Amino acid sequence: MASPPSDQSKVFNDPIHGHMEMHPLLVRIIDTPQFQRLRHIKQLGGVYYVFPGASHNRFEHSLGVAHLAGELVRALHQRQPELDITSRDILCVQIAGLCHDLGHGPFSHLFDGKFIPKARPGHDWKHEDASVKMLNHLVRVNNLRPVMRRHGLVLPTDLDFIKELITKPQRPERRLSCPPYRGRPEDKSFLYEIVSNKRNGIDVDKWDYFARDCYHLGIKNNFDYSRCLMFARVCEVKGQKQICFRDKEVGNLYDMFHTRLCLHRRAYQHKVANIVETMITEAFLKADGHILFEGSEESMSLSATIDDMEAYTKVTDDVFDQILNSSSDELEESRNILQAVVGRRLYKCLGQAQPTRRVNLTDIEASWEAALTRQFPLVLDSEDFFVDVINFDYGMKEKNPIDSVRFYKKANPNRAVWIRRNQVSNILPQQFAEQLIRVYCKNMDPRILEAATETFAQWCQDESLAML
Repeated sequence: MASPPSDQSKVFNDPIHGHMEMHPLLVRIIDTPQFQRLRHIKQLGGVYYVFPGASHNRFEHSLGVAHLAGELVRALHQRQPELDITSRDILCVQIAGLCHDLGHGPFSHLFDGKFIPKARPGHDWKHEDASVKMLNHLVRVNNLRPVMRRHGLVLPTDLDFIKELITKPQRPERRLSCPPYRGRPEDKSFLYEIVSNKRNGIDVDKWDYFARDCYHLGIKNNFDYSRCLMFARVCEVKGQKQICFRDKEVGNLYDMFHTRLCLHRRAYQHKVANIVETMITEAFLKADGHILFEGSEESMSLSATIDDMEAYTKVTDDVFDQILNSSSDELEESRNILQAVVGRRLYKCLGQAQPTRRVNLTDIEASWEAALTRQFPLVLDSEDFFVDVINFDYGMKEKNPIDSVRFYKKANPNRAVWIRRNQVSNILPQQFAEQLIRVYCKNMDPRILEAATETFAQWCQDESLAML
């Protein structure tokens, strides 16, 4: 007979944060099949096929976010006891950090950013929504409500609070017209900025994945989150409590957002990684309906599993190997694509270009197809190509996220101030978003590639695009 689960804390040795002690309730959540599933989902998806060190998974990232969430909320509690942060608050914030990525699918953002939009067009679904559904499922099937109560949580209030911490939407400026939070009162609104900060993007989720991804990618990280932990403080801004930072940390926060941009440029949006993810997406789309997962009531296709957490629990990166190692005729096309990925027979990038004005994908695709028809109407087939428009920014599109951050000075730590860009440096970015256009070719025929490359160069010239 199996022994009952332990109600003791555990220490995890992490290459990023060192020894991380987890509360017994967090350990109970970690030791469920729904959470252990994250061991089999790559943090960076197809980037692993370009950077061989990027083999880390959502599992260790989630532990790291739970750890940092606890570090930040405890630091605020010790620094400002008047905030009345309770042990319940601390535990809920840590659980939210631990569970914020429960809803990720195979190859992480490939699933919700590429596969689901094409498999189920018009279906508004994000992995954060699935994280909340999976948390509900995890609590129910593992009978964790009594365990939560035993550790001091008040249900359903605290469970609502945890889910709000994961998916909390940005509140409009006219906050008085907004309904109150269900989980915590208005005077604890700053707690909603710790795990997922919709106000300015400064949260422990980013602190962990910047450090963790840089470590595994072999890219230097210029951002020091430990200083943010040391200098974070809650101040009142327009009647609402917000997490603010010491004025001298403004340069460190600019480094944080620049690190985000560099990671996207050098790794997350690497042209070969994007090709790999496009090919895996195509394989999944062709396999959808031919590979099934047992749900709570029936077997479900890959794209339908997001509606049933029992089935979704079984969906991980292993889908790749299920298809690759299959022998069924229905999966032949998918299998061939994945064999090409494994054998490094990848689509080719014809080139990259930078537009001088903001563009959208639909217009660029139409322009490229017109160029194909005009240049080589009998040689090149538009089906052999696909266009990608990549957006790079500091996390808030064209806006400077630091404009949404408030700071305090040593002489008056309770007064929030705004720091303008020209008060920091004259060599900071003048704009905070740009785009990159890439055109890829699926046809490996050297003659087709040569003609297509010639067409791409002419197209860039005709459209006034700066080739890179």
